[in-house]
Amino acid sequence: MAAAPEPPGPCRRRPEPPPTRFHEVHGVNIRVDPSGTRATRVESFANGLCFSREPLAPGQVFLVEIEEKELGWCGHLRLGLTALDPGSLAPVPEYSLPDLVSLGRSWVFAITRHHNRVATEGDDEPPSRPPGLLDEPYLHIEQLRIPRDRLVGRSRPGRYSHLLDQLYELNVLPPTARRSRLGVLFCPLPDGTADMHILINGEDMGPSARGLPTTQPLYAVVDVFASTKSVRLVQLEYGLPSLQTLCRLVIQRNVIHRLAIDGLHLPTGLKDFCKYE
Repeated sequence: MAAAPEPPGPCRRRPEPPPTRFHEVHGVNIRVDPSGTRATRVESFANGLCFSREPLAPGQVFLVEIEEKELGWCGHLRLGLTALDPGSLAPVPEYSLPDLVSLGRSWVFAITRHHNRVATEGDDEPPSRPPGLLDEPYLHIEQLRIPRDRLVGRSRPGRYSHLLDQLYELNVLPPTARRSRLGVLFCPLPDGTADMHILINGEDMGPSARGLPTTQPLYAVVDVFASTKSVRLVQLEYGLPSLQTLCRLVIQRNVIHRLAIDGLHLPTGLKDFCKYE
């Protein structure tokens, strides 16, 4: 596994973890596309368990975007980590909660329309809304600093995109809405254990599980359950942003309506990258 994240201090480039992909082992109702980045439940409401292909590195975010919803079912996507090797699961459990968790060494969090934030000792006031991307471009968790830009869901380009994007950024929309982005990661602690954190549209929900082992590989768990029908993986940049990313950020922050990007004298690929990513 990768080395523990560097302590606070001057910004130093750390190795980029490999791109995230879905494991070839998954629930019987799941179909993973050839790229390994999109998982769709094709039948029923259960048997939708998916795993990361590789164990996560400390501080690495396994980030999914909700692509499709299915009406008529109660319940939503579930997210977490497991120290079980997905390749050893035969058969794959029908549910993450309680089936996978009952096998032990698995920690899964049910995403709901409300009440996703984990209450911590001394919390007397409701949490305030997260700052905007321009106010605080990085998410800070323990000793980690993660760029928030790709963590936040974005609407499809349209007339009201600039308004909808603000709702995602401020977590006004339900986390179970289409295009919401949800992530899971673990943060190593000095005592040799780790905390699991759930991220919703760039906001940390707090340590939803504590005491995870750091001496064992930890795989991400995504349960494409009930009203959540399809999710896709979103890749993050952890080191210095690429020139393409910097161009995208400048364009996005200076163009109110993403439809106006089509009128700019830019290569088609860069226009699409600015509109959709």
